[in-house]
Amino acid sequence: MSPSRFEPVRLEHASRLINHGPTVLVTSAHGGRRNLMAAAWSMPVEFTPPRIAVVIDKSTFTRELVSASGAFGLCLPGLALADLTYSVGQRSGRDGDKFERYGIEAVTGPVLGMPLVERGCAAWLECRLIPERHTEDAYDTCFAEVVAAAADPRIFANGHWLFDEDNADLQTIHHLGAGLFVRSAGAVQAQAL
Repeated sequence: MSPSRFEPVRLEHASRLINHGPTVLVTSAHGGRRNLMAAAWSMPVEFTPPRIAVVIDKSTFTRELVSASGAFGLCLPGLALADLTYSVGQRSGRDGDKFERYGIEAVTGPVLGMPLVERGCAAWLECRLIPERHTEDAYDTCFAEVVAAAADPRIFANGHWLFDEDNADLQTIHHLGAGLFVRSAGAVQAQAL
């Protein structure tokens, strides 16, 4: 495995990793099994401590592993992983290890030991589930505290995104439906009026 290019993200900046609504890969592991799935709906819900929400359908293998372990990872795939992101969202992990099936290298999360994806991703967050049975059962929405975060400094450094022509393959993607994605690009710095 190649050495990591990722650098730690201060937890006070962790919400910035997903506040623009990118598609994420949700990683999970428990009892010697692991999985990853694509999710289009995630968002920050609190800054300190950093907390997030993500929709994980109760019928998925990922949800089963997350419920059993009390933890998961959120990895932010770049444009180069659009095909992979779509593909892992189309198959169940109950049919076999998607990491092996698609040749995905995983690193081990520093706090909870979750499998995390760096190659082709802009960033990751390692998360501890905050049990909220009502929202999980009624709305498939899982809440979690971010316990560690890291990003590729070519696209996220000093608490800020750096979208430019040189990092297009790492720019986060947004699912529009039916396998159609757009990438984050064309950032504009606003000025106070």
